[in-house]
Amino acid sequence: MALSINDVKSGLTILVDDEAYLVIETQHVKPGKGAAFVRAKLRNLKNSSIQEKTFRGDEKIESAFVEERKLQYLYASGSIYHFMDQDNFEEITISEDNLGDKKKFLKDNLEVIGYFYKNETLNINLPNFIEFKIIHTEPGIKGDTAKSGTKPAQIETGATIQVPLFIDTGDKIKVDTRTGEYIERVYS
Repeated sequence: MALSINDVKSGLTILVDDEAYLVIETQHVKPGKGAAFVRAKLRNLKNSSIQEKTFRGDEKIESAFVEERKLQYLYASGSIYHFMDQDNFEEITISEDNLGDKKKFLKDNLEVIGYFYKNETLNINLPNFIEFKIIHTEPGIKGDTAKSGTKPAQIETGATIQVPLFIDTGDKIKVDTRTGEYIERVYS
């Protein structure tokens, strides 16, 4: 379906050069002289890259029907990651290239949102916060808690993140998956 520049708003999915993009931000501009245009910030749904694009008043923009489905992470075999569709129980595979940095936060049975365009898997969206168990970190030095500092710690998925000095092996922590940063220690 063709859209005019007036229809371009945040949250809309559109096609640009035959790729699906999510409109993050828009700015409608009506200069004193000349035709109106829209400056939009777009996120590529396949590789999560962000770009800015200007749409002129006479341009027709194609909308993209991007389907969201609940998926559950099952396992990885080589560079292929296997998920199960929560609605129809089909197994869906996603390549390591499509996942990017998100793969380091995938743990067994984690529920994610999958984005599909024309039955092709574009990408997944992780929950913003996930709890992980620390499987290895150097012990904190007694008396070293007065200054704020961090140390590397390996979480159960194998990823390494920076944690405060008081965190020990076996502790559970909450991690922001958007930034990869430690949020807080979780008490069971």
